[in-house]
Amino acid sequence: MKPIETTFKRIETKYVVSKEILDKLIQDLKEYLVEDDYPISTISNIYFDTEDFAVLQDDDFGNKRKEKVRMRTYLSQPKADSQVFLEIKTKDQEGVGRKFRLLSTPISILNFMTKGHLDASITDTVVIEKVKKLQHDYKLAIKPRMYIYYDRYSLKEKKYIEGYDYNKIRITIDQNLIYRDENVSLFAGNQGAPLLDDNTVIMEIKAPGNKPQWLQDILDKYGLMEHKFSKYSCAYHKSQGLPYAPRPSIESAGTAYA
Repeated sequence: MKPIETTFKRIETKYVVSKEILDKLIQDLKEYLVEDDYPISTISNIYFDTEDFAVLQDDDFGNKRKEKVRMRTYLSQPKADSQVFLEIKTKDQEGVGRKFRLLSTPISILNFMTKGHLDASITDTVVIEKVKKLQHDYKLAIKPRMYIYYDRYSLKEKKYIEGYDYNKIRITIDQNLIYRDENVSLFAGNQGAPLLDDNTVIMEIKAPGNKPQWLQDILDKYGLMEHKFSKYSCAYHKSQGLPYAPRPSIESAGTAYA
């Protein structure tokens, strides 16, 4: 089993892709990429926030913080004692982000996030301090607030591509995205409302720096432009009956996560 990474540094860029071109796009990408060790996965997320989504709104409107906290599992039917991730994604004023995570159980994470109770499975001091600050800032009002599910297909860069250095590029393609803001639990199945229309998928490129020319050429071939899109923000807007759509990203080259 590979060791579990707990911190990441990479630039993430997102693209809205029509299913009509998806097969051909993947075929072109596979000249330079191979399927990941676990190429097909189901991802369920619980985003933590206040009742009125104060954490998300502070993020969206650039107030106190740029931060999202979620519990994530790759299991299709997680149980109370399953191993799941608690992840924190932060971003500073310069747009440089960091991602921290730890591995525990759903029950332990819920007790920690909602009550501040720690057990022996939660030992990462960086995550603990960040969560404690979040709880302090929002007066212990943090709770499971949004469930988001999707199917993911993952590719990684070939170790050798003639004429190019190895950049550890990963590309993920997410589809069948659904959300719900009621019965927010990992144990309640993956029912919910669609986040996007049936013909749309979200492709994410994860790279340590600028995209190599071979990748930019493929993006240009299909007319794909980087978009600003947050699954959680989209789910929030839709749950409140507010408009939300991916929009072209002009001023930013992506978000770096460390």
